[in-house]
Amino acid sequence: MAIDVKAALTAEPAVRDVAWTERDVMLYHLGLGAGGNAQDPAELRWVYEKDLQVLPTFALVAGQGISAGDAPAAGLSLPGIDIDLRKILHGGQSLTVHAPIPPSGGARVCSRVADVWDKGKAAVIVLEQTATDSGGNPLWTTGMQIWARDEGGFGGSPGPESVATVPAREPDKVLVSRTGTAQALLYRLSGDLNPLHADPEFAAAAGFERPILHGLASYGVVCKAVVDGMLDGDPTRLRHYAARFAGSLYPGETVETAVWHDGDRLTLRATCPDRDGQPVLTQATMEVSG
Repeated sequence: MAIDVKAALTAEPAVRDVAWTERDVMLYHLGLGAGGNAQDPAELRWVYEKDLQVLPTFALVAGQGISAGDAPAAGLSLPGIDIDLRKILHGGQSLTVHAPIPPSGGARVCSRVADVWDKGKAAVIVLEQTATDSGGNPLWTTGMQIWARDEGGFGGSPGPESVATVPAREPDKVLVSRTGTAQALLYRLSGDLNPLHADPEFAAAAGFERPILHGLASYGVVCKAVVDGMLDGDPTRLRHYAARFAGSLYPGETVETAVWHDGDRLTLRATCPDRDGQPVLTQATMEVSG
């Protein structure tokens, strides 16, 4: 088996120091489609160093962008895990923000395999990362669920059951985000060089008609839409954001995000109208302040 569950779960956390600059932040935002209207001051705050704000989902790529220099070859480097890239998909993602992320700075990031679930035909690898600043103060915590096809059936726990639900009423708002045809090529410069998002032959071998947009890109696109459309453009109001990736998005397609607002909790459902409303993100929620 390509996954040694015991080795993965008992390994010491990997610790690394990361740093980023305003250029990393601006490139990340451009990879999400920010700056489409260069005359809009609200858009310029995402892509121009004057009054630059940072989308909290930048935490997921911090230290991996252009400031990191030449990136290593794409791969999944985790203890006890050796899987073909063509077999993995990003199944879900969570982010808890403990403090605002500065436009430039650094952090110490600790990574560990928190769990491995047996889904029968597939395994789900749960990767947890925690980040602290130079004083040891928490900045963010992330949880990534990696879906590994053909790696299940080892007799492990199937993990928690979850059901996608939204309120039984019309959404309070529907936000529309159009992606660019080259968006995956731009987004990958923030660190994820998986050829699935650039190489047509590789994508075809993985079962896709063409390269797909990164799951974390669609995750960030939805986050930006909600911050702009529901949080008065203030990214510091976001406290927690979790979602499951229910379908792939091709560059150039549109994302429609339905939002239900209930106090400090937002329930989201992102779909692709270009393909008859195919789900993109489900079981998506945000906890916000103010």
